[in-house]
Amino acid sequence: MTSQMILTALPGFPLVFPGNDLAVLILKGVERAGLTLQDGDLLVVTQKVVSKAEGRLINLMEVDPSSEAIRLAEETDKDPRLVEVILNESRQVLRKRNGIIIVEHRLGFVCANAGVDHSNVQGEVGQQGEWVTMLPQNPDASAQMLCERLQDATGAEIGVIIIDSHGRAWRLGTVGIAIGVAGFPALLDLRGRPDLFGDPLMTTQVGLADEVAAAASILMGQADEGIPVIHIRGLPYTLREGTLDEILRPKELDLFR
Repeated sequence: MTSQMILTALPGFPLVFPGNDLAVLILKGVERAGLTLQDGDLLVVTQKVVSKAEGRLINLMEVDPSSEAIRLAEETDKDPRLVEVILNESRQVLRKRNGIIIVEHRLGFVCANAGVDHSNVQGEVGQQGEWVTMLPQNPDASAQMLCERLQDATGAEIGVIIIDSHGRAWRLGTVGIAIGVAGFPALLDLRGRPDLFGDPLMTTQVGLADEVAAAASILMGQADEGIPVIHIRGLPYTLREGTLDEILRPKELDLFR
């Protein structure tokens, strides 16, 4: 087991537009960083560039809000067109207050505004409008596609995590969390392993993908940094296949819904 984990921000990453080949852009970023992908490496990719490359953008000028969206927009002081997009990305509205709507996203997790985001978004070159991004349609599949493309190009067995910034119910501040995983254990089950004194752990499960996401998001930043991909080497864990479902708490075990 290595004693050192190294995180490297891929420099000079260009703006991403619909149809761009994200795997090629990542490979060029790895090269600019002076790296060569090796077995056991991990790439952490922000949701925003995945959504952009996959065309998960919508122009609010083309959205016709429903009566439900108009009503909810009045209750939350939000743009009804934006609320319509949020509702389309959600299974259920769980909480609401001025400026924010908490939903169960169609992917199964709870988040604010269904991950629909105005920041750092523009349409295709020459297109006018008020653009927002939505989360990838299937982040696990997006991560798997990137993982396979990068492995085919380099021969290295790697993992890929797609992350987003989420708030937390009992704490202020956003943190990076995993929304898509490939070739990496999203959850590390330590139950049955001995502690320092030989007693078996009874309940310990580590949200490993979320821990890595939070670490990577420190380098990515949240504003105008332009650092959407982080390379990680030296993870003290063996790679394996993983999915987002591993870290989503089943509703029957959720004491707060």
